[in-house]
Amino acid sequence: MFFSSIIWDLDNDPSGNVRHCADHGVSTEEFEEVLQNAMDTDVSRSSGRPVIFGDTSTGRHLMVVYEEIDSDTVYPVTAYEVPRRQRS
Repeated sequence: MFFSSIIWDLDNDPSGNVRHCADHGVSTEEFEEVLQNAMDTDVSRSSGRPVIFGDTSTGRHLMVVYEEIDSDTVYPVTAYEVPRRQRS
């Protein structure tokens, strides 16, 4: 998936999306890397938001949760490392 605009909150916003990702050990760069190189998509069972699964250049497999603002813009919610899903 390609989005030309990603809306990040300020780094020091304690309730912002940068902090939510960092709380799970995920950097904004890793989030963006997975977002732009999706391996699989789904919908979060807990929030109903869209999610993307993908690998970082360092080999981590992440799930990134976001809100789509429009066809070109997303607002990251959070991200965390997950096991690879089994495909049937």
